[in-house]
Amino acid sequence: DSNYSGRVTVPTLWDRHKKTIVNNESSEIIRMLNTEFDEWATREIPDLYPESHQEEIDQLNGRIYETVNNGVYRCGFAKSQAAYEEYIHPMFDTFDFLEERLSQNRYLVAEYPTEADWRLFVTLIRFDFVYFSHFKCNIRRIQDYPNLWNYTLDLYQTPGVSDIVDIERIKK
Repeated sequence: DSNYSGRVTVPTLWDRHKKTIVNNESSEIIRMLNTEFDEWATREIPDLYPESHQEEIDQLNGRIYETVNNGVYRCGFAKSQAAYEEYIHPMFDTFDFLEERLSQNRYLVAEYPTEADWRLFVTLIRFDFVYFSHFKCNIRRIQDYPNLWNYTLDLYQTPGVSDIVDIERIKK
């Protein structure tokens, strides 16, 4: 509704027919989009949450969400230096962990990008442009991690991804 004036969160999965929000939790939406529409779609991409890797994906998602995806906001909105210090070091510990992991593997879990890769990507692609300076997550840039940087570029070059990542909007 163009007249809506309430709070909006993204992403939001909207049901056009019922005119209602289906879900606005990104971790749940990615799982829904991975399987719930299979009867109407062709599977052009591999399963993002394969049963054989679910435990490892869940472990990585937990660490990455806590220290990176949410970590950038915790640093950016920290109300004290002590709070900032509590969040900044685990973030860069995770980046070091990921850098090492990606020195041995192209992707985090499988031979192709899974849910864990895409959930990390959304923060990595914004990191150097926004979080490094605006949220003071400025110990190192993603560009300073050779494996993590190449991984980010690899995911960005996945067909269709660069079409929907708007770097100028991210900067704004």
